[in-house]
Amino acid sequence: MIVAEDSRRTRQLLSHYGITTPLAPSLYQGVEEARTEEVLALLRLGKNVALVSDAGTPLISDPGFPLVRACIAEGIPVVPVPGPSAVLAGLVASGLPPQPFLFAGYPPRALRARQKWLEELLSLPYTVVFFEAPHRLLATLGLLAQLAPGRAVVVARELTKVHEEFVRGRASEVHAEFARREKIQGEIVVLLAPAEEKKETPKASPTTVLARYQELLAQGLSPKEARGELSRVFGLSKRQIYRIILTAQEKEGENNESVHP
Repeated sequence: MIVAEDSRRTRQLLSHYGITTPLAPSLYQGVEEARTEEVLALLRLGKNVALVSDAGTPLISDPGFPLVRACIAEGIPVVPVPGPSAVLAGLVASGLPPQPFLFAGYPPRALRARQKWLEELLSLPYTVVFFEAPHRLLATLGLLAQLAPGRAVVVARELTKVHEEFVRGRASEVHAEFARREKIQGEIVVLLAPAEEKKETPKASPTTVLARYQELLAQGLSPKEARGELSRVFGLSKRQIYRIILTAQEKEGENNESVHP
């Protein structure tokens, strides 16, 4: 028997390859807990059951975990069959460190919850991989550009398909690229570079802060993005950074106006 996430899609694939193995009721999100017992009944009768998903690997942000857990509890062998995985395909072609890495599934839909979720992921010292819906990608990239504009980000779109694409760059750059597009389509994988090891917070002298601020502006960051990055580096609030920069600029102006014989 074949247990599919969506029998309609799986039937097309089976028909293409001339496979006539019968399909059991679909095991899609929302009914998988209830239908797990139906599949277990087939297995208890001695049938072999293949679990397939619409794309990628079953259980990886797809249904199947309750069934696998129930099979293990009953001593029924679970045999993995390696196949397509957007997580691994995106990771190995991203250019980011491949290990250690964390797969985080899909972000929360609520904006505040998503921001908190991203803040936690950005603090981790390893590469993070997650999926995102195309209609929410721009908002998620916007949050990343606010929280960590200089962090390396990769968006992998339509992996292994005709329109496969990788967009790599700093969070602010990747956000700007997708903001220019009229429409975002396809299946999306987002990858975040690891957080840098925490170093001793540098002393936030006006001269040091202003010099670093000017460097960030020269790299293409907006004043707001640059202040956000300095806030993270020096462990100060954005308002404190803003005041330090103003003080340093005023001091620099005074020095330029002074007369030296």
